[in-house]
Amino acid sequence: MYDYFNGTIEGNYSDSVIIDVNGIGYKIFVPNPFSYEIGKIYKIYVYNHVREDEYSLYGFKTREDKDLFMRLINVKGMGPKVASGIFATGSIKGIVDAINKENILYLTKFPKIGEKLARQIILDLKGKVFVDGNVVDESNDMEELISVLENLGYKTMEIKKIIPNVDASKTLEEQVKEALKLLLK
Repeated sequence: MYDYFNGTIEGNYSDSVIIDVNGIGYKIFVPNPFSYEIGKIYKIYVYNHVREDEYSLYGFKTREDKDLFMRLINVKGMGPKVASGIFATGSIKGIVDAINKENILYLTKFPKIGEKLARQIILDLKGKVFVDGNVVDESNDMEELISVLENLGYKTMEIKKIIPNVDASKTLEEQVKEALKLLLK
């Protein structure tokens, strides 16, 4: 199994690039093939997609992109071609925000993603955040906030509804203020 290729781009096509690695040309499907300049050296992180009738490589410029792609292809009904299409038209931050904020309209703007698949993506991935290439469960960072809100008398169901909308990067005090504003709406 390959993790990445480091080589020179030899060709761009509508859905892929050819990368020369030590004299061997690999065809890699990428979201934006024309963002790679012919003749330049790139490091492309790859995913090997193997089926009985197909062997394909999907490539990404960053490990974060590859990690999000890996999470997406594990969603029921999502294949690598559809997941790759999301990257062609969306940003990682936008995709993650849409998932965590249950923004179905944003997700359905991508090719071949209908409302049913958008809901499945949200169901499978909501509450997950991507930090420096590592997938972390947001609920672990929010346990202290949940405890504070429960001690203030709020029910767990109410708290769970607003937690995805609280900025996890803020201090606990700022998180409590933000959560209280959301709870009082």
